Amino acid sequence: MERVGYAPYIEKIQSADNAALLIKNNDILGVSGFTKAGDSKAVLPMVAERALYEDLKVTVLSGASLGYDTDANLAKNGALHKRMPFQADATLRKHINNHDVLYVDQHLGQTADMLQNIDTFKIDVAIIEAVSITKEGYIVPTTSVGNSPIFTDKADKIIIEINTSFPESFLGLHDIKILKKQPNRDIIPVLKSDTRIGAPFITIDPNKVVAIVYTHKPDAPAVISDPDEKTTAISNHILEFLGKEVDEGRLTESLLPLQAGIGKTANAILAGFATSRFKDLTMYSEVLQDSTFDLFDSGKLLFASASSITVTQACSDKIFKDFETYKSKLVLRPQNISNAAEVISRLGIIGINTAIEFDIYGNVNSTHITGTKMMNGIGGSGDFARNGYLSIFACPSMSKGGSISHIVPMVSHTDHTEHDVDVLVTEQGLADVRGLAPIERARLIINNCVHPDYRAQLSSYFEEAYRLGGQTPHILKEAFSWHTQLKTKGTMHINKYANCDV
Repeated sequence: MERVGYAPYIEKIQSADNAALLIKNNDILGVSGFTKAGDSKAVLPMVAERALYEDLKVTVLSGASLGYDTDANLAKNGALHKRMPFQADATLRKHINNHDVLYVDQHLGQTADMLQNIDTFKIDVAIIEAVSITKEGYIVPTTSVGNSPIFTDKADKIIIEINTSFPESFLGLHDIKILKKQPNRDIIPVLKSDTRIGAPFITIDPNKVVAIVYTHKPDAPAVISDPDEKTTAISNHILEFLGKEVDEGRLTESLLPLQAGIGKTANAILAGFATSRFKDLTMYSEVLQDSTFDLFDSGKLLFASASSITVTQACSDKIFKDFETYKSKLVLRPQNISNAAEVISRLGIIGINTAIEFDIYGNVNSTHITGTKMMNGIGGSGDFARNGYLSIFACPSMSKGGSISHIVPMVSHTDHTEHDVDVLVTEQGLADVRGLAPIERARLIINNCVHPDYRAQLSSYFEEAYRLGGQTPHILKEAFSWHTQLKTKGTMHINKYANCDV
């Protein structure tokens, strides 16, 4: 059969609904997929459908978020008991915050270690998307690797979805190595973004494979807005800062390998490099977005390493129509290698990630709205923030028509402490907080990053707290007053500070 190079698998070809019947109530599923890329597009949706008419609850582990409405349907149909380590679906988010689904938000570089170190955490069924199967029965993934290698290694049973919408020329794109269990693990010998250390396929035990399912459905396209005035300003501030680092001799115009999170702001920041002074750039990241391929086309980017490719429909049409043009410039790895602390530190990654809010001392909240409501998850931002050469966090200074300031006295939830943050930036400006004491940080952040509509209010809070003393001054009874004011009054503007001068 087409794309199946291992003859014993032929008799295991079946429909998605039949394959889904192999999944039992209370099973733990390890599924491929990383930010909409390379996910199960046939079997897992059928699991969600089964939950409509039978008692079926499963725990789902993935690389990151899934595409289309898979997470949404699993949640609203009552099929999900627990989900980890990341999600980005509005319906699932609602069910998590209503306590209908348990959610484990986890550093994306650490899921594989958890599965290896906790012997009792067994994967019952791995569902993995493939572009093809080798003559040995091994899996050639599609647009993501994610946690698929550890899932197939730990699983009792494996279901393979062969997606014929992707070109067979994907063979050779991937670099897959299963790391040894801790402790006494071997060094991960990635010395540059383009270093290869593994195989171009996922090595599995063919005896575990219980079903082969054919699909012909592309990844759910990313939806990314064009850069706007705010995101362009943020990008320009970062480019100016990096230019100064070059001028002062700390970096060259090739910089160091770049990492960027996903979404509108991150994509706009990377897009700015296309017309910058920088050249011969490389990336060592988690996800490759449209901006990555625009940088290739501009001649600015030489090579990119990641764990998935997540692009808009227009970009997908362009790159997969002529994939050989890009293939030699790309590698996709397991996320415990793309996000490995050891490699991030060795290569000196410049990490650029987004925040929901940050506070006057540089602590960052990237996951929770007003401290309690999960948005998406920490993803890989912590892996890069703590271990990279530079840790940059960006967000708009203000939103919702001025009712929300994204710089607050104290973050309502802390994902990245001040110790892991080097640079903070909004469209207003940039604060390089390296080597600064908390009091110095606070004044710089207020002056450089806060929207003028909130600068007096935040300055007044800090100066009043400063008079009370302490290494990190706070007025505890007022530290979260901005968030409570937002919940009760619909705005973070507080009358107490209305007439204060900066």
